[in-house]
Amino acid sequence: MFLNGQKSPSDSRQLSPPPAPESLLQKETDKAVACSKSQDRAYQVRAPQCRTNCIEAPLSLLFRRLGCVVAKYPWVFLMLPVMLSAALGSGFMFLEQRKTDNIEEQFTPVGGPAKGERSLAQEYFPTNDSWRFSESRLTTEGSFASLLVVNTLDLLTPPAWEEIRLLDSSVRNLSMKDSEGVSFTYESLCARTLSGCSLSNPLLLIQNITDLTFPFLNSTPPVFLGNLVGGVELGSGISPYRRLEKAKSLKLVYYLREDSALDRELSRAWLSTFLQDFPSVLQKLQLKDLEVSYFTSLSRQEEFEGNVKEVIPLFSVSYFLIIFFSVISCYRMNHIISKMWVAAFGVISAGLAVLSSFGLLLYCGVPFVVTVSNAPFLILGVGVDDMFIMVSAWQRTKLIHSIEERLADTYAEAAVSITITTLTDVLAFYVGIMTSFRSVQAFCIYTGTTLLFCFLYNITCFGAFLALNGKVEVYLSQFVFQQEQGKCSTAKKVLCRKGLYISPDGKEEIHAMNTFFREYYGPFLTNICSKLFVVLLYAGYLAASIYGCFQIQEGIDLRNLASDSSYVVPYYSMEKEYFSEFGPRVMVLVTKSVPYWDEITRNYLDSCIESLEKNTYMSKTYSDSWLRAYEIYLETTHNNINNRTIFIRHLDEFLKLFPEYKWDVQVNTAAREISSSRFFIQSVNVSTAVSEKMMLNQLRSTAAQCDIHLTVYHPAFIYYDQYSVIIDNTIQNVVVAAAAMLIISLLFIPNPLCSLWVTFAISSVIVGVAGFMSYWDINLDSISMINLIICIGFSVDFSAHISYAFVSSDSMNANQKVIEALDLLGYPVVQGAASTIIGVVALAAANAYIFRTFFKIMFLVILFGAAHGLIFIPVFLTFFGICSRTHEETPCTDSDCP
Repeated sequence: MFLNGQKSPSDSRQLSPPPAPESLLQKETDKAVACSKSQDRAYQVRAPQCRTNCIEAPLSLLFRRLGCVVAKYPWVFLMLPVMLSAALGSGFMFLEQRKTDNIEEQFTPVGGPAKGERSLAQEYFPTNDSWRFSESRLTTEGSFASLLVVNTLDLLTPPAWEEIRLLDSSVRNLSMKDSEGVSFTYESLCARTLSGCSLSNPLLLIQNITDLTFPFLNSTPPVFLGNLVGGVELGSGISPYRRLEKAKSLKLVYYLREDSALDRELSRAWLSTFLQDFPSVLQKLQLKDLEVSYFTSLSRQEEFEGNVKEVIPLFSVSYFLIIFFSVISCYRMNHIISKMWVAAFGVISAGLAVLSSFGLLLYCGVPFVVTVSNAPFLILGVGVDDMFIMVSAWQRTKLIHSIEERLADTYAEAAVSITITTLTDVLAFYVGIMTSFRSVQAFCIYTGTTLLFCFLYNITCFGAFLALNGKVEVYLSQFVFQQEQGKCSTAKKVLCRKGLYISPDGKEEIHAMNTFFREYYGPFLTNICSKLFVVLLYAGYLAASIYGCFQIQEGIDLRNLASDSSYVVPYYSMEKEYFSEFGPRVMVLVTKSVPYWDEITRNYLDSCIESLEKNTYMSKTYSDSWLRAYEIYLETTHNNINNRTIFIRHLDEFLKLFPEYKWDVQVNTAAREISSSRFFIQSVNVSTAVSEKMMLNQLRSTAAQCDIHLTVYHPAFIYYDQYSVIIDNTIQNVVVAAAAMLIISLLFIPNPLCSLWVTFAISSVIVGVAGFMSYWDINLDSISMINLIICIGFSVDFSAHISYAFVSSDSMNANQKVIEALDLLGYPVVQGAASTIIGVVALAAANAYIFRTFFKIMFLVILFGAAHGLIFIPVFLTFFGICSRTHEETPCTDSDCP
């Protein structure tokens, strides 16, 4: 995002005069000077400077030649990309097939440990929803509809309880029809236990609601109510059977079968019917004492997929804003050299890049995830950044030169700049493919590839359009010149008033923003007092950023996958308010044959279980162990538990008396051994991402240290796994990308000290963005990780190039070097930053966390990146005058030398 510090050869010579008097044409160089000669001279001029541009010089020469070719055949280079876009854009017909918005697949780490733990649980303890359903023993979330019923005073009153029963009956009577017209109610699809349909809440069986205990219901067998009753006030009694005085919230959960494909299909259809019909059912009930919110196992996924539809209208808003900004920023009072139509086509060129790259990747079968919907907003901003650079370089050429020369000079000066920009941005995104989250991988693939197409279209079709626009400029300038002849003063006044006058030498007027940076901002920034203020400002920025980094929360809150107006938001809010005391009921799996009748083995196992129960986030009071219950049973019946034969013989009797434990013990009768078993421990006060992370890591660590191989698992661990990799993945991506950026900066800025300044700027911006995320309530998750990857590329855009311009300056004074760099870069940086912000600003109005987060972090990236490029780095560079180009090269005596 810069114009290099070299003066273009075209700035100091006039190859041809205005197209009128023949005498002037004879005195100047012929207008048809061959491009090859121009290239040779340019190379000769640049060659002595290879201490600072040994890569830029040959690359500039290559682009100069390309500019000549594009200028000679503009229609070819204009139409070929358009036709290519049309061809590749047909890949959008595969969009529906490539959509893959499965939340678990996209937002949990690939190969997460919990997925392996789930496989073990499903292998050794398969579920059966048709006759032995148990909620706590599910190895997945299950298929369900859930209601949260709230009465802020007390639910345990006859009027409220009557309404709860009425609500429960209404849900059970909801029916759906299959494709053949057969009706299915909840009763025909429900998950079943030995006694019938699973209860939505066990309290509904109790007639006397004034004599309840909590968190265990005093029944046979005891029922754990911690996750079903919330907002409780307890009275007398001994834990865990204290008297339940009041309850503000109740959870009703309706589980459906999913053993077979047909069961899953019918259950899904019933849940869809529930989501469609329940709001009207709730309205008809006119409940007076209850506030009801609802949720289903389909809700999170459906709401997540709906986010894409919401953001589509915002894209058209962003497109309009970008075109408007581009036209305004490229407008000139002089109508001949005004680049309004060029700016509009630059935005169209970025749109073609999106069409081409997305279509190509859809053809190639790359999954399309909802996070990719953010990419077009970013591409619009970045794409027009490159357009601004090329327009700025074109405006430094002269109308009196041929179109081939002007475009060659434009490419030589600007194309290298956008090459660096593209290289750093694309590399940063492709590094992001290494992450463990598929949503991040897909975003990085789509965005990185689109940036490559942006670059390709900028140096082909946009350059061709620039050349065609140049021909219009020449035609208008010839007409103006003819009008001016013979009546110079009068015509000049009229043409100036109409915005059509050009100077005789074909120079464009200096833009007001360039004057501002050269005459006002640059001198002000290099003032001693200003430098001191900037140093203090940076110290405050760094301190606030570092502090914020230690406050940032990890992991994505699943409620954020739905839009703000979704029905699931109040459900999540009520659940967090009333049911945060008790967390997941964790399975402890023993998947190998263990001699449970051996006292030493039992002691080892008890010690392991106790160490898990002693965890900060666990409570031994609420644990459930078949082995402890069996020990009590054998002691009561006066049997020797240490005898293998007795242990195995009486196990069947025990399981008949306590049938709920049948699903926790797998007995190999032939081998007279227990092949696998499981226990349950209850977590408490797990209400934040930090507590979820700590609980999971501590449980796994404790289980790994046990003499008996144990596995801890709960379906929620699938999502908790992100905590164990999110920081490592982020650091890995940032370090690798920053190292790559350092190598690139060393290649293009051979002064090692300045390259280190670039690396410093990258690190500084990333720390700033990460730190200020916490102040803006943004978690470190797979979504924000995408934006931190973006940080790296944009940090280079705003810092590496100004360092390069500083090094390339011929001035011997550090302050003057900064002023020259700001003169060249100031306005393009402002344009680029503004266009990128405008490209994503429409996302600020989105009702979805994903898109708002994208805007917030992009705003921080651009704000801090531009601040480093325009404030911090220029000042810091003045402290190290060593960052300059040596002046040992032999002065060029050629009259064409700049």
